[in-house]
Amino acid sequence: MASPYALAQPLLGELLVRDCGVGADAIERALTKQATDGGLLGECLIALKLADEDQIAYALATQGEMPYAKDLPKADDVPGDLIDKLPINFAKAHTALPIGRDAAGRVQVAIADPTALHVVDDIAVMLGAPVDPVIAAPGKILDAINKLYARLRGGAELESGPKKDEGEEEFGDAEELVDILDLSDEAPIIRWVNSLLFQAVKERASDIHVEPGEKDVVVRYRIDGVLRHAKHAPRKFLPSIIARVKIMAGLNIAEKRLPQDGRIRRKIAGKEVDMRVATAPTATGERITIRLLDRSSILLGLADVGMAEDMLVTMRDIIRRPHGILLVTGPTGSGKTTTLYACLTEINAPDVNILTVEDPVEYQLEGISQTQVNAKIDLTFATGLRSFLRHDPDVIMVGEIRDRETAEIAITASLTGHFVFSTVHTNDAAGGITRLVDMGIEPFLVASSVVGLMAQRLVRRPCKECAKPVRPQERVVRQLGLDPEKFFAGGYVFPAVKGERELPRGTFLEPVGCPACLDVGYRGRTGIYELLMLDEHVRKLTLEKSDAGVIRQAGINAGMIALRADGARKVVKGMTTAEEVIMATADSGS
Repeated sequence: MASPYALAQPLLGELLVRDCGVGADAIERALTKQATDGGLLGECLIALKLADEDQIAYALATQGEMPYAKDLPKADDVPGDLIDKLPINFAKAHTALPIGRDAAGRVQVAIADPTALHVVDDIAVMLGAPVDPVIAAPGKILDAINKLYARLRGGAELESGPKKDEGEEEFGDAEELVDILDLSDEAPIIRWVNSLLFQAVKERASDIHVEPGEKDVVVRYRIDGVLRHAKHAPRKFLPSIIARVKIMAGLNIAEKRLPQDGRIRRKIAGKEVDMRVATAPTATGERITIRLLDRSSILLGLADVGMAEDMLVTMRDIIRRPHGILLVTGPTGSGKTTTLYACLTEINAPDVNILTVEDPVEYQLEGISQTQVNAKIDLTFATGLRSFLRHDPDVIMVGEIRDRETAEIAITASLTGHFVFSTVHTNDAAGGITRLVDMGIEPFLVASSVVGLMAQRLVRRPCKECAKPVRPQERVVRQLGLDPEKFFAGGYVFPAVKGERELPRGTFLEPVGCPACLDVGYRGRTGIYELLMLDEHVRKLTLEKSDAGVIRQAGINAGMIALRADGARKVVKGMTTAEEVIMATADSGS
């Protein structure tokens, strides 16, 4: 007799194991979490990082016998008339979006929940057309919604002039943020500032500079480390623009003679963005600098910041040691904080007590206690670090070692069973050792506490859409430290690194420029690194107070990959260009 369950739908867990490569033990762990915390099985798997959204969406589509869309069309490929009658709030609330129309006039709608057929029916009524649902990952649907509506509502400019916005409610607070793309009834000056922030997020800017001139207000964005002119406004609007930003940041709008610092938190195109605001009086009026921090972006792991496999193995061994100091060196803006956060993310676990003291706290890390330096109340790196030692930490991160007192406490902490992460401002890894000695730290303390030093720089990535492979000049190949004969013969084989591109033999990538990269030729950045381990030889040189050049050469003799050499590996793997590496390592002694 046939089983009465023969035609029953397969369970989601069974499909994930059978078709998506998810382990049976992962399903068991997720079911345990579901029994304790509630929620859907897919949500539990994602929360535990045992499966991703695409795997869940594929399994749901299979279970519901519905089409699955791994990739959604680009915003420019979706007909605008399909969303004219569909409010963005509805699309986001139901994670649903029309993505195309077939020859018969039927509209394809991407949804995340195969049981939400009532949403499909509602969309059919709104559009006045028959609808066919397809299943897609919710993150991809929301990203498509933001990009599509952003395209249709791009940058408002100042209209008839500024209006007073006294008594107006802020368009978002710490409890529930309202996306500025959803707002359409604000005063012109507010719309202009909103468009300023939206455009900066859209173009991936890290900083916004609002600078007063004699006749106008100039706005520049820093994108991938390079400043670019963005927009301008008549000079008469400067007081209104400054006042609006100050109100958003909770600053004193009447104080124009002293610098002020504040923070803004807003939702922009679906992303929660933190902004650090700094004002300063200048000869031509107040200027404002806004640093953008994307709260919704997933913090990078060590593999995501551009470390090759050989360096990853060593770094993961270092950061899991019970005690010692790891120093990250480099100039301002070289990505040191990002690397430290990547290290903390790797080791963050319920059984590890991690404390940080930073200036300022840029990203809030779940499960980690973070303290911000405050000079007004004498909360310095040293006082914060001294206090931490009474809180039973396993790992301590100090934003920067600036003075002897901080260095001494960090070394004491490392020698008493704690692992310490920190940064120093030097051009190369070996310079970090001499900097500590110059601060007055005894060489034997440096040699016995420091485990390793990592120097780094950020270099721009060639745009994936337009960069083209070219045969470089022999002079450029030699500048990178490569042998031209071996390079052109394809004789170099380097360790794998996430994000590498396969190039024809004997070629480098050359930037071109297209709309995707704003005609710059570059889009995004990656890191280049040198990791100096304190082996017996380097420790001996430290005790002898040898200069940084001698220590650095000893590291290279022991197998250290220098900054320019690591950059050369990234050039060969299509992750950056020779010009970027040569420029970034000009001061590193490479």
